[in-house]
Parts: sequence; structure tokens; C-alpha cells
Amino acid sequence: MGQCGITSSKTVLVFLNLIFWAAAGILCYVGAYVFITYDDYDHFFEDVYTLIPAVVIIAVGALLFIIGLIGCCATIRESRCGLATFVIILMLVFVTEVVVVVLGYIYRAKVEEEVNHSIQKVYNEYNGTNTDAPSRAIDYVQRQLHCCGIANYSDWKNTRWFNESRNNSVPMSCCKPNASNCTGSLSRPGDLYPEGCEALVVKKLKEIMMYVIWAALTFAAIQMLGMLCACVVLCRRGRDPAYELLITGGTYA
Repeated sequence: MGQCGITSSKTVLVFLNLIFWAAAGILCYVGAYVFITYDDYDHFFEDVYTLIPAVVIIAVGALLFIIGLIGCCATIRESRCGLATFVIILMLVFVTEVVVVVLGYIYRAKVEEEVNHSIQKVYNEYNGTNTDAPSRAIDYVQRQLHCCGIANYSDWKNTRWFNESRNNSVPMSCCKPNASNCTGSLSRPGDLYPEGCEALVVKKLKEIMMYVIWAALTFAAIQMLGMLCACVVLCRRGRDPAYELLITGGTYA
């Protein structure tokens, strides 16, 4: 019964190490996705420290690949030192992922405050040219999120661009895709997106942060199972004289 339990633990541990390799790729993808999306919305979010969870999760992803390699080799070779190192590194990564979750929740709570603080400034800097970064950012957000203005399209009346253009219109990025011959004129409000961008930008950024939080929580749970299996193998390795190799079966350690 004991030998069956330890063999099962080793088999699960090898399988988990393969999952760690897959997890490494997924975590790196999630971190890169946060970076890419932040680049699209960075004018609405001035606190660069919000990227800390993404940086950490990419580092954890890279470390998980190494952990998977160490874990596989240590399990197959039944190296006591290797398994101990594996457990220690897993514990450190687990703690790091807990920190990522905490930071994710902290910065997720700050998203609305940050956007409220910066969005008016960004809209005031709009000049309608494609070479201007704030203008490109606003046009991109309005097209992607199907929104117009801060709370609604009437907010454009308070911007410098609207007062200087004097044509009673909003940017073309406010036009609905199915609106024919839309010029952004406020005399045809039915052609414009009715919803403002502020709430949608906050919602989008909070969703991105939740991706990081859920990714960290999911793989932290998998790592706990990995630590448990490794500890079982280590404990039995020290007490069982008839300990079997996972591959060679009948060879004693």
C-alpha cells in the first residue's frame, strides 16, 4: 500500500511538472497581454506601478519552466537534494503568486481613481491629428469600446479641440459603424455612440487585472499539489528501503 502511494505521488508529480511547463507559457502570455493592453490605454492610466503584477507574473512564468525541468529530473532520478530544492523553489514561487494576487487587488481598486484623474486631461490634449499620441489613444479607445466622450458625447463641447474647430461636431471615431455619411455632427446624435468612455475604460482595465489575479490563483493551487506530492516522495524516500525508481521499476535507490 505504501509503495503504491509513493508511486502514485511520483506519477502525479511528473504530470504536474508537465503542467508547470504549460503554465509557464500561459503566465508569460497573460503578462505580455497586460503589457500590450496597457500600451493602448497608458494615457488614461499614469501609475506605471500597476504593471508590477504583470512583471512579476512573467518572471514567475519563466521560473516555472525551470521548476518543471528541475522537478522532472529530480523525480525521475529520485534525487533527495533535487526534490528538496524543488519544494523550496515552489514555496518561494507560491509566496510570490500570493503577493501578485494581493497587488492585483490593490491596483484593481486604484484603477477608477487613476482613470478619473487623467481622462479629462487626455481629452483636453486631443487635437485630431494621427501624429499626436493622446489623439491616437482617444480615437483607438472610442472605436474599440464603442464610446464617445467621458460620460457621453456632449463632453466634447468642453474640450479645446471642439472650441477651436467650431464645427459643432465630435471626432469621427465617435461614429457608429452602421451610420452612413456620419460626420460626427452633434445635430445627428443618433449616429454617435451614446455611452461615455470613462466607465468602459475602467471596466476594461479591471478585467485585465482580474486575468492576472485568476491566473496567479489557479497556478498557486496547482503548485500546492506539487509541493504536497514532492513532500510525500521525500518523506517515503527517507524511510522506505525498498523505494522504487519510477522508470526502472525494480532498481533500489
